[in-house]
Amino acid sequence: MPAPKKYPDELRERAIRFARDLMNGPDQLSANAAARRVGDQLGINADSLRNWIKQRRIDDGEQPGLSSDDKARIIELERENRELRRANAILKSASAFFAAELDRPQR
Repeated sequence: MPAPKKYPDELRERAIRFARDLMNGPDQLSANAAARRVGDQLGINADSLRNWIKQRRIDDGEQPGLSSDDKARIIELERENRELRRANAILKSASAFFAAELDRPQR
């Protein structure tokens, strides 16, 4: 189960928008400087905001990397893979148990 989110989604979206405006505005601040400035104003950790900005750029196709949808799909597939491996192990042990029962001499 993932940890609860510390910041609401609305605040996250607003902070990303403000930081990207600073990055694309007349000052053309770097991602770190924009994250620091907006983070101080909104009470958000600058490193968290910088990571959000980076992920948004990946999701928008401006930067290479795994998008949020791809990451969620990979996590879902890994979970399903674990469940299938567990079910397969249970079926193997059950088949071995019943095979041993069939091989025993009958009274």
